[in-house]
Amino acid sequence: MVTLTRKISFSSGHRYWFDSKSEAENRVIFGDWASRFNHGHNYVLWVSCSGEVNEPNGMVVNIKWIDDALKSLVLSKFDQKSINDEVDGFANNAPSVENLLLHFRALLNELPGGVTLVGLKLEETPLLYGEWDLENEMVTLTRVYEFAASHRLDVPELGESENLRLFGKCNNLHGHGHNYVLEVTVSGDIDPVSGMMVDLGELDSVCEREVVDRYDHKNLDLDIPEFAGKNTTSEVVSQMIFDRLDGKVPGRLERVRLLETARNVFEVRR
Repeated sequence: MVTLTRKISFSSGHRYWFDSKSEAENRVIFGDWASRFNHGHNYVLWVSCSGEVNEPNGMVVNIKWIDDALKSLVLSKFDQKSINDEVDGFANNAPSVENLLLHFRALLNELPGGVTLVGLKLEETPLLYGEWDLENEMVTLTRVYEFAASHRLDVPELGESENLRLFGKCNNLHGHGHNYVLEVTVSGDIDPVSGMMVDLGELDSVCEREVVDRYDHKNLDLDIPEFAGKNTTSEVVSQMIFDRLDGKVPGRLERVRLLETARNVFEVRR
């Protein structure tokens, strides 16, 4: 089996507000997100499908067929539209990332060419995206954060020459720094009214308290007690972040992904 992923973009407006409910009720349901007025996003949707390679043409599916399906089933319905007012099924259904993923899963359940829909990723902003995958039949939500920190890779027991051989420039005596990008992924039950699986404000608060504010503009080796005696590789840092957040974030922590640079990505999964 081979998996093909196609990416599309569309612009839509939406609001977290039910016209059938009072202002007080809407604020209970949606909290800070509640507003009777629309706001908009430039959404990015990745659609993954899987199938056997066709021997004569070497393709899993003709990509033009996929494009035609996405134009017909997604773009024509969502692009330059108000989701609450113009898309069937959302007049009384909150247009959250979670609900949109489930909606797209239903829309794209029968793709052309006999391929199987195996995954979706919907980015609402560069700092928030959701995913659905067939294997686990699960929707997850990912929040993205940044922090800047310095460190030095060094194991005193190995000696100067061996540390230099292993870590090169990363063994610089006075350390070096990174603009880390942290992705925190959670799962949970989707609330049937709000359409949300977790309170994003609460998720942000926990991640900022436990990691971002704690590590930002710090020397990981000298300023952060939990790294005492540890070699602060990104493997160690990402595992520590997972352990610090596990059981504290709302929902269930599924994954921590740490981008040390644009070329180095480290991931810890449950």
